[in-house]
Amino acid sequence: ASVPHKMSGQDLSIAAKLINGGVAGLVGVTCVFPIDLAKTRLQNQRGRDTYGGMLDCLAKTARAEGFFGMYRGAAVNLALVTPEKAIKLAANDFFRQLLMEDRMQRDLKMEMLAGCGAGMCQVVVTCPMEMLKIQLQDAGRLAGHPQGLAADPPSSRSYSTGSASTHKRPSATLITRELLRTQGLAGLYKGLGATLLRDIPFSVIYFPLFANLNNLGVDELSGKASFAHSFVSGCAAGSVAAVAVTPLDVLKTRIQTLKKGLGEDSYSGTADCARKLWTQEGPAALMKGAGCRALVVAPLFGIAQGVYFLGIGERVLQWLE
Repeated sequence: ASVPHKMSGQDLSIAAKLINGGVAGLVGVTCVFPIDLAKTRLQNQRGRDTYGGMLDCLAKTARAEGFFGMYRGAAVNLALVTPEKAIKLAANDFFRQLLMEDRMQRDLKMEMLAGCGAGMCQVVVTCPMEMLKIQLQDAGRLAGHPQGLAADPPSSRSYSTGSASTHKRPSATLITRELLRTQGLAGLYKGLGATLLRDIPFSVIYFPLFANLNNLGVDELSGKASFAHSFVSGCAAGSVAAVAVTPLDVLKTRIQTLKKGLGEDSYSGTADCARKLWTQEGPAALMKGAGCRALVVAPLFGIAQGVYFLGIGERVLQWLE
């Protein structure tokens, strides 16, 4: 029996997982956020009018908005990435234990179901986080553009009207307050369907793929894969899953962007967005930002696996005891 004042093994492992998820999220976001900003701007632009690609977007952003311009919206991400990663990793683990009686026996269907459960749980945090992040990331692209106010729903204009938006930068607090005032909680969960459509397939692909790739490098003596193997497995599984769900990510970005440039469409839902994108910009538009996504997600998950491997959460808990 465990000592009453100490955490049980299970509690300890959950607490350690939450710390690991949080640390991985913070380190990862800090490293790759500018590429994520480029992805949002590339997915939102029509054609290639403003940015020729990721490097062109980063160079123009740095020139126009300075180094920290590339980190617009990072504060929201840094504040919410810890609970998001923690929910995702803890949920995946919970569902794996629930669905797989024999942990040593790999069952692809059950692993996919566990990933699906994790994807469904994390959207509680992911949807509002991405909603706010996208407005802040895209504000710089729109600042140099004539604004398409006629196409905007009233709520999207409420936090920055007309040319004043170039002088008064929108903030996460301001956007949240306006969305809650005009649309209630539903305003923060705009694009929830598209977020689920992206995150569930992502988790269904990522978790089993990582588990199986990582398993190839497990050492028989230690029962663990090497750090390098875990890192590479995380990067490979992350980039495959990220590229696979890029079309759904493009739809989500377009739906969640409230302020539009001149001539840019508003969408009534995921199907409407997919139809307009396909007919007006062609199928290639659905893969916008795929390279950026792979470059963002691969290190994020590689770092996450690295943090897990190093057991940072366990060390923190030992130090606190």
